[in-house]
Amino acid sequence: MTAMRATYDAAADALYVRLRDGAASHQAFLDDLRIVDYTEDRGVAGVEFLHASGGIDLSDVPFAPTVERLIGECGHSFRVFA
Repeated sequence: MTAMRATYDAAADALYVRLRDGAASHQAFLDDLRIVDYTEDRGVAGVEFLHASGGIDLSDVPFAPTVERLIGECGHSFRVFA
């Protein structure tokens, strides 16, 4: 089982927040910098934030409080906007 967690790829400046197990079957772009991955059963698998060093916009992000908590636990300092 994969635990909920946030991981940061500094080379890509991308932050990925995994919310549940399961392969992503499709994606929805909230905008150019935020992508939500959905599982086959329409659950939210995770959220990817591009250009994360510029700040994280949580508006309209599913499970935003959980995502914010996981970002805080990842060991990197990101500005978070709600």
